Amino acid sequence: MIRVMLVDDQELLRAGFRMVLGAQPDIEVVAEAADGAAALEILERTEVDVVLMDVRMPRMDGVEATRRIDGPKVLILTTFDLDEYAFSAVKAGAAGFLLKDVPPAELVTAIRSVHDGDAVMSPSTLRRMLDRFAAHLPTEELAATDELTPREREVLLMVARGLSNLEIAARLEVAEATVKTHLGRVLAKLGLRDRAQVVVYAYEAGLVVPSHRPKG
Repeated sequence: MIRVMLVDDQELLRAGFRMVLGAQPDIEVVAEAADGAAALEILERTEVDVVLMDVRMPRMDGVEATRRIDGPKVLILTTFDLDEYAFSAVKAGAAGFLLKDVPPAELVTAIRSVHDGDAVMSPSTLRRMLDRFAAHLPTEELAATDELTPREREVLLMVARGLSNLEIAARLEVAEATVKTHLGRVLAKLGLRDRAQVVVYAYEAGLVVPSHRPKG
C-alpha cells in the first residue's frame, strides 16, 4: 500500500485528490495539511511514502518544506508548466512535479512511479525549465564527477539527456537492473536523491548545456 499525504491550502483541491486516490486499491491517503509547516509536524508522527506538495502556501511554502523532508518522495503540485517555484523544489529534493489539472489516471501513475523511484516529469518539460532558468542556476560547489567510473559517468549523461533506464540499457547492451545499480552509485557518490536531481546537477556542472541558454 502506498501511503500518500496531501499538502495544499485549498481544501476543495485536497478533497478532489482524496476522492481520486481513495478509489485505488494500492493507494491510501493517510494525512493532509494546509501548509508546509503543518506537513512537517504531521510527518513526525505519520508514516508517509509520497507527499503531494503545493508550492505557494501560507506559513511555509512547498519549496522549504520539501528541503526539510527526509524519507518520503515529494511530488510538487503547480498551476503553471514553467513555475520557478517548481524548479526550486526539484532542486530542493522533489522527485518531480505535476500540474494541478493533471488527469486522474496520470496522477495515479505518477504516484506509483515516484514510489518506485522514478522521476515524474517528461524530460522535455524538465529541459524547458532548465533552459528558462539556466541563467539563474546557483554556482555553489558541486561534488566532482571524477570519482565516478567511466560507465557511471556515461549513465549520468544519458539520464541527464532524458533517457529511461530501459533506453540506457539498450544503448549500453546491459540489463536494466545493471543500469539501476550504476544509477544508484551515481546518486550515492554525488549526494543526489533521484534522477530529477541528476538532470539539474548535469546542467549546473556544465556536463549538459541547455539548447537555448539565456544570454547575460
